[in-house]
Amino acid sequence: MNRASWSLSRAHPSPQRRVADAGISLDDIHAAFKGTTGIEQSLARLEESLASKAAAIEAQRAAVNRLREVGSPLGLLSPLVTGRLRDLPPGALRSADLDTLLVTERTFGPLGAAIQADRFIVLANHPELRAEEDRLAEAEATLDDTMSPDDPRIEDLAAQRCDHETALAAAIERSGLEEALNVLLDREDEHAGEEEDGARMNVTEAIGKMPYDFSPARVRYEQRVIELFHSADQDDDRDPRTC
Repeated sequence: MNRASWSLSRAHPSPQRRVADAGISLDDIHAAFKGTTGIEQSLARLEESLASKAAAIEAQRAAVNRLREVGSPLGLLSPLVTGRLRDLPPGALRSADLDTLLVTERTFGPLGAAIQADRFIVLANHPELRAEEDRLAEAEATLDDTMSPDDPRIEDLAAQRCDHETALAAAIERSGLEEALNVLLDREDEHAGEEEDGARMNVTEAIGKMPYDFSPARVRYEQRVIELFHSADQDDDRDPRTC
């Protein structure tokens, strides 16, 4: 390239060069211009990509602000769920409990996690139920790929889990947590349009959506728990809580 051509190229930079000078990454530039035939189409694609990134950054900023306001890891959860757990004493909510709520909220939304929070409130206030929860969780951890889905221990453990969840549901009902949740929902305008049925997704759908790699034995166990819950629901006209 001679000096004149080089000077001309500097005087009339390409569209890619102009957006690069604006601080936009080369990867974003290449993605926007790839396969397009005109500058307007490319810029529209680029603008859409930047808007999506801006929304993600704003969501992260909001999460940081919630953490600052709450002053604990509970700030990672939405205000609706945090409001359910605010009165728990320090340390009552375990790290694993928080992880479960975070997964639930991201899978089923804030209302689903707010409903699930009831079980952790009850577990925090009933040592005997917490002890049984820990025992069952330890037993469930043995349902790995070394166990056959037809192992008779699965049926026995599923019955124990169903009994435990029934006891948890009864404790939740006695505590008045459901009524408190309804009051909280009335104050949460942002959740006014959410359908309760959507949050109370049936357990079969829930298992399919949860980001866990269950073994065949564990899948069979979860299925049996569902079936036992369904049977108990029909027999007692109750609405058992899901795991």
